[in-house]
Amino acid sequence: MALLEEFQEYADKAKALPPTTKDADKLILYGLYKQATVGNVNTNRPGIFNPTERAKWDAWKAVEGKAKEKAITEYIKKVKELQGVAAT
Repeated sequence: MALLEEFQEYADKAKALPPTTKDADKLILYGLYKQATVGNVNTNRPGIFNPTERAKWDAWKAVEGKAKEKAITEYIKKVKELQGVAAT
């Protein structure tokens, strides 16, 4: 399976993670997804009165500079890890 096809498959699986998935893990996935699909951060950091968007921006900024392929493989690995945790 091609890497992009596998990435799309795991992006779909990530949507089905249980609601008990920790916010920190969701932010990691968000940052990796944005890095894989958009590249480096291309917006200004949201203001302090928008904490959710600010946290998402920070998660994306944390993986800035990471190659697209590396972000994809780390994203897939993280979804697999979270599915394993959910299955136990």
